[in-house]
Amino acid sequence: MFSIFKKEIHQFFSNLTGYIAIILFLLLNGLFLFTFSKSNIFDFGYATLDNFFDLAPWILLFLIPAVTMRLFADEYKSGTIEILQTRPLSPWQITGGKYFAALVVVIIALLPTLVYIISLKYLAAEGTTLDTGGITGAYIGLFFLCAVFTAIGIWCSSLTSNSVVAFLISAFACFVFYFGFTAISELPQLKSGPDYYIEKIGIDFHYRSISRGVIDSRDIIYYLSAVALFLFFTLKRLAKKN
Repeated sequence: MFSIFKKEIHQFFSNLTGYIAIILFLLLNGLFLFTFSKSNIFDFGYATLDNFFDLAPWILLFLIPAVTMRLFADEYKSGTIEILQTRPLSPWQITGGKYFAALVVVIIALLPTLVYIISLKYLAAEGTTLDTGGITGAYIGLFFLCAVFTAIGIWCSSLTSNSVVAFLISAFACFVFYFGFTAISELPQLKSGPDYYIEKIGIDFHYRSISRGVIDSRDIIYYLSAVALFLFFTLKRLAKKN
């Protein structure tokens, strides 16, 4: 599995695509957080990163599919998936290596955003204290969100040999699982009924729960279960390719 992990990390950073994806993610976050009106922290008036944590999932909806789209699609297109499957590697090792490589790339993209916390401390009024508990919880929620989006992206990449199609399917699937169930729960026909339970199926519900700074084991179990489910779907897809 480690050999697959190293191969994918090297391949991602061996061309400009990887760097451009990370730079665009940081640039968009920076523009919305410090430049654009109505979303920047100067107009907000409080020492908080709430705007960043509200915005980041929507940008990750596109960043993560861009990272994962070629992982299996290119293997199918070039025919190297057959070579991988003849090596002494189990389907789980192939999938796990690619999954953790993609997740590490996404985490690398997130790490520079920690500078926002330092910037906020300097910009805040004297005597103002940051909600470190809320920020820590939000970052934990963002990590698990990335873990689920990456698992979804890996699965979508295993469905097709076209990386562009994989990107589009993955972006749509991430959107549906992040916000789709929340949108459905807000339908008037579902009010005061199953709306709460439908909303709990979506990623957004659990992301907002952790972002409050309270780490609930139910949210962690939800995220881990979602990751395991989509990796299982990927393994089943690979089994059909044999």
